[in-house]
Amino acid sequence: MSSPVNVLDLSSPPVRTLHLGWIAFFITFVVWFSHAPLMAHIREAFDLNSQQVKALLILNVALTIPARIVIGMLVDRFGPRVVFSMLLVVSSFFCWGFAFATSYEMLALFRFLGGFVGAGFVIGIRLIGEWFPARQVGMAQGIYGGWGNFGSAAAAMSLPTLALIFGGDDGWRYAIACTGILSLSYGIFFYIKAHNTPQGSTYFKPKRSGGLEVSSWGDFYFYLAMTLPLYAALAVLSWRLSPTNLGLLSQNATYAMYLGLVVLLLIQCSQIWRVNRDALRQGVPEIDRYSFKQVAALDWAYFVTFGSELAVVSMLPLFYMETFELSAVTAGLLASGFAFMNLVARPSGGYFSDRFGRKRSLSFLIVGLAVGYLLLSQIDSGWWIPLAVVATMACSFFVQAGEGAVFAMVPLIKRRMTGQIAGMTGAYGNVGAVIYLTVLTFVDASTFFLVIAGSAAVCFVIVQFIEEPSGHMHETLPDGSVQLIDVA
Repeated sequence: MSSPVNVLDLSSPPVRTLHLGWIAFFITFVVWFSHAPLMAHIREAFDLNSQQVKALLILNVALTIPARIVIGMLVDRFGPRVVFSMLLVVSSFFCWGFAFATSYEMLALFRFLGGFVGAGFVIGIRLIGEWFPARQVGMAQGIYGGWGNFGSAAAAMSLPTLALIFGGDDGWRYAIACTGILSLSYGIFFYIKAHNTPQGSTYFKPKRSGGLEVSSWGDFYFYLAMTLPLYAALAVLSWRLSPTNLGLLSQNATYAMYLGLVVLLLIQCSQIWRVNRDALRQGVPEIDRYSFKQVAALDWAYFVTFGSELAVVSMLPLFYMETFELSAVTAGLLASGFAFMNLVARPSGGYFSDRFGRKRSLSFLIVGLAVGYLLLSQIDSGWWIPLAVVATMACSFFVQAGEGAVFAMVPLIKRRMTGQIAGMTGAYGNVGAVIYLTVLTFVDASTFFLVIAGSAAVCFVIVQFIEEPSGHMHETLPDGSVQLIDVA
């Protein structure tokens, strides 16, 4: 029987850590999406055309894919306390660089670097996994993810007003700069107050850094294959910036990007080989074994859930405007309901996972989001607008509850590599957004929703290969003894 997390019990060290974590994640999303509600001011200040605006939006997510992988490795090695503090402090400088940019080139550079802060989500997954037992970890992760994700909506609601309060042509700059001050201040506060583990607990680290440790040759090749889509998504982003698309990069620069991605892929594959070669040649001890298919299935589940959320949030206001002939303000207000569901949906998905089983809950939620997107594909101008909004909210509940169910399982695979597993899973969410938004450039909205529904049906089949976590994880203490960690 699972036990709900009492978020009001501030006397509990795990609950205090949960609040420290979700606030840190919340601030990363405020910083990451601080430009979005102020884009009209930015476009006017720099006289940007639509292609330049689209390029900035692409650059905002480009670095997040590799950053989540790198941050996952760092958090496993150095711990959430140091890495989260470092990310918040460093990101504040990228934020100020963007706020006080004097040219489009500077804007583009700091928007690209600003994507680094989007990797913050990964850090808290390891942190919360250390502080909560298996029977509560799903709901705790859901609260962390759902409340933290709300940072993008908070930025949209508060920053235009803050810019207006500052006033003048540079009001938007000062509003964005304030988010950098918030990030720097909380980064220092987090370092002072946070702890990696409860007192007396061991923080287990990977034996080697540079890639996930796997348990068999089959898993090794599977891992290499699962690395390819990450670079394919970055290649798609490069293509979107090429002369044949948005035109931000020259043809030679585009070719250089493609070549750079190939080189990075080869480097990462060599690192994965370096991490695993000795253990695979000698045979991985039974207590260190885990099934990589668990990781792969969660990657694809997050591709469909979070990937579709990012894509739909990006296109939904325009979809409402064009379908129902609404004003931009009204359409934006109605579309914001999709993101608002995060406050309750992610914790609900985590609770379902704790209460009714990991695999069963995730399967049910993916079926629900597939049906939801099928329903959205039928919306046209003949629909009653409130009914369309209700359908959208219902779909978004299953999407975000599915995200909560995915990360309810991530900390239960292999404790010492939770950061890396979370990083890869999180990166797949961004890959999903890139692929879905690319599809949207070729099809209408109805077909776009159908594509997501179809991919969700495929994902449902993949999820059936997940093994329900049971028994214990095994981790080796520094003195050579083995610690059992309950995952049931």
